[in-house]
Amino acid sequence: MAMAEPQDPKKGDKSKTGERRGGWLSRIAPGVRGAFSKRETPENLWVKCPDTGEMIFRSDLEAALWVTPAGRHMRIGPEARFKFTFDGGQYEALPTPAVPEDPLKFSDGKPYKDRLVAARKATGEPDAMAIGYGKVGGVDAVVLVQDFAFMGGSLGMAAGEGFIAAAKAALEREVPMIAFTAAGGARMQEGALSLMQMARTTLAINELKDAALPYVVVLTDPTTGGVTASYAMLGDIHLAEPGALIGFAGPRVIEQTIRETLPPGFQRSEYLVEKGMVDRVTHRKDLPETLGSVLGTLMMGRKRKAA
Repeated sequence: MAMAEPQDPKKGDKSKTGERRGGWLSRIAPGVRGAFSKRETPENLWVKCPDTGEMIFRSDLEAALWVTPAGRHMRIGPEARFKFTFDGGQYEALPTPAVPEDPLKFSDGKPYKDRLVAARKATGEPDAMAIGYGKVGGVDAVVLVQDFAFMGGSLGMAAGEGFIAAAKAALEREVPMIAFTAAGGARMQEGALSLMQMARTTLAINELKDAALPYVVVLTDPTTGGVTASYAMLGDIHLAEPGALIGFAGPRVIEQTIRETLPPGFQRSEYLVEKGMVDRVTHRKDLPETLGSVLGTLMMGRKRKAA
C-alpha cells in the first residue's frame, strides 16, 4: 500500500494557493480587484524632448504648438502647420498634381515604389508637398508645406510639381505665396529628374516676381541640400524657426571635408541671422502675426496700383 507523500508546510496546500492569490478582498468584493489591475498606456501618450530627455504629455505639447519647454520646435506635418498658420485654422486644401512613379525603376535594396507606399501609409499624404489657401494674419495667401516625415521631405518630381501648382494657384488668385521648407535634399531614387526640379521651381518663383506677388519662405528644421540651393533661399523675406538646421551640406560632412571644428551653432537659424542669410528668427506662435504683417506690407504697393 502506497503511502501518501507528506506535504511541505512551507508550500502549503496547493488547493488553497489560488485562494490566497485571490486574496480576501476578492472573496468579499470580486469587482474591487479589477479596479487595481495594470492598465495599458497608449504609446503616444508621452513625447520625449530631444534636448533634455523630459517626457512631455502629448496634449500639453499640442497646446504649445509642438514646442517643448526647452524651446525645441518639433517637426510637424502639413495638417498641424495649416491649423497653426491660417486664421482660425480655416483653409481650403488645394490638390497636388500626379506624376509618373518610379520612372527609373530604382531599387536601393528596396524598390522605390515600396518606399512610396510606406511613406504614404505613415503620413497619409500622397507626397512631401501639401497646399492650402486661406487668410494668414488677415491676408489671403497660398501656403505650401513640405513634410519632412515623407521620405525626409526629399525633392522629387511630385514635390516639384506641388511647388509649381502652389505658385500657379497664387498667380490665379493674385495673392502671396508662403513656403514652409523642410528637406534633406534631392530624392536620389529619381536621379537627374529630381535635380531638374531646382530649375523648374526657380522659374515658378520668377513668375511670381514678374506678377509683383510676394514670395515668403519660412525655414524649418531641417532645410538642406538642393532645396536650400533653390527655392528655399529665393524668397523676398526669409523667416526661420528657432534652432532650425539650415545649409547645403550637413555640419558633419563639412567638418570631414575641411578637417576643422565648426563654431558653436553653425548652420542654425540664429547663427544665420548674424551672417545675413536669414532675415528673422520667429517663434512658431508668432509666425501667423509676423507673416500677416510682412505680407500686408509687401502687398501695399500692389493695392495702391490697383486703386
